[in-house]
Amino acid sequence: MYMVTAKAPVRIDLAGGWSDAAPFCEQVGGDVVNVAINHYAHAEMTTDEDGKISVNYGCDIPVGSGLGTSGAINVALMAVIKGAEDSEELAFKFEQVLGNHGGRQDQWAARYGGIQHLKFIGQDVERVHLVPPPSFNRWLEKHLIIADTGVRHSSGDLHDGVWARYEEVLPHLMDIRQSGRDMPSHVQRDDRYNLCKAMNSYTAAVGRLDPALNEPYLILEEMSDVLAWKGMGAAAGGYVGIISRNPDATKEAIPWDVLEWQIDYDGLVLSDE
Repeated sequence: MYMVTAKAPVRIDLAGGWSDAAPFCEQVGGDVVNVAINHYAHAEMTTDEDGKISVNYGCDIPVGSGLGTSGAINVALMAVIKGAEDSEELAFKFEQVLGNHGGRQDQWAARYGGIQHLKFIGQDVERVHLVPPPSFNRWLEKHLIIADTGVRHSSGDLHDGVWARYEEVLPHLMDIRQSGRDMPSHVQRDDRYNLCKAMNSYTAAVGRLDPALNEPYLILEEMSDVLAWKGMGAAAGGYVGIISRNPDATKEAIPWDVLEWQIDYDGLVLSDE
C-alpha cells in the first residue's frame, strides 16, 4: 500500500479581508495580512495493491468558523492528489467550481504558513512574508484571543449579499483595503498601538458593509480591557479575534470558547510512505 498525507494550517486574518475577492481585487486590487496557526486540515490518499485509490480529508476546526477551513482542506486535498506545487491555486479554482465566490487569502495562508502580506492584483497574488521581531510574535500569541461564538455561517452566502450591492459598498471596500495596506508596516515594526488602530478601522468598515456582520461581537464594545477586535473571515459569527491588555480577564468575561493557538511557520506539509 502507498499513502500520501498532507496537513495545511488554517489562518487568522488581521486586516484587509474582502479585498481579496472579485470583482474588487480585479478592478482595484486587494491587500490582506493573515497569520497561519497551529490547527490543521488533513488529507490522505492511499493506493492499495490492486491500484484502488481512496481519499479522506477533514479539519480540526469546523467549517463556517471564519478561519479559512475550506481553503485549507482543499489545499491539503489538492496536494495529496497533484503535489504541493500550485496546490493553493488549484484549491481556489476547485472552490470556484463548487460556487464559492470568496478570495484567495485562505489558500495562500494554508500553502505557505507564517505571517503574510498578500497583494491581490487581478488574478495574480504577490506574497510578502513578514518577519517581525520575536517579541511581537510572543505578544500576539498572548494578547490576541481567538474565541468561537458558536454561530456558523456560509462565507459564500455572505459574499453574495455584499457583491450584489457592489457600487453602494465600494467606498467601504476601499477603507477595508487601506487597513490591509497599513497593517504590514505595523506588524513589521512591532507597532502595537497602530496595529490595534488598523484592526479597529477594518472592523468599522465591515460594519458599514452590513451592520449584521459585526452584530455577534458587539458585547466586546463594553469591555474596557479590549483594545481591538474583528470577526474572522467574512464575520457574522464563527470565530472572533480580540486584542486585550488583560487577556486572562477577557477570557473570563466573554461567553465563548477560547481556542489556544500559536503561529504556524511551516504551511503545507506533505509526506508519503
